[in-house]
Amino acid sequence: VQLQASGGGLVQAGGSLRLSCAASVRTLSNYVMAWFRQAPGKEREFVVAIWGSGGSTYYENSVKGRFTISRNNTENTVYLQMDSLKPEDTATYYCAARPGSLNGTKEGYYVYWGQGTLVTVSS
Repeated sequence: VQLQASGGGLVQAGGSLRLSCAASVRTLSNYVMAWFRQAPGKEREFVVAIWGSGGSTYYENSVKGRFTISRNNTENTVYLQMDSLKPEDTATYYCAARPGSLNGTKEGYYVYWGQGTLVTVSS
């Protein structure tokens, strides 16, 4: 499985970005798909995940109400719409995947990782 993340860039605080993660899988809903992020000098942290045929989601508290995860099962792509961005959202964002339908927030739970895309939010 290969994951290709894209969509990062430089944005002012309060702005928006949409990240994409294209997955080389046959059936996207057979995987738990997640976004993690790693800020400079910090550990990688969980942001949000989507899983199951119904598209269940789970958000880390600091992004609730601002970020929205979605997926296009036809295009095998997961999206992360990020609104009301804050400087503390600055990080490299990674998409990750694991076969199955049980959500996980730990980095070690995920088997496949994309290369990361940098998001910089200026104040």
